Amino acid sequence: MPEPGSKKYDTKRARARKEAERSGISDQDAGRAADEELQRDPRHRSSGPRTERGRGPKGERPGNTD
Repeated sequence: MPEPGSKKYDTKRARARKEAERSGISDQDAGRAADEELQRDPRHRSSGPRTERGRGPKGERPGNTD
């Protein structure tokens, strides 16, 4: 799934922005509308860290009793 900052996300955002502009929304509001539309879709939300290292220092991880 595309996540914010990825190339696929940016491509989808640009398409959504262009559609919003065509429907009569101002240039500035079209960017906000495209972001909101993509962020509402659960498939485009960040899935969190993918590795143990991405969760942070071992002693500060939630649920760590070591």
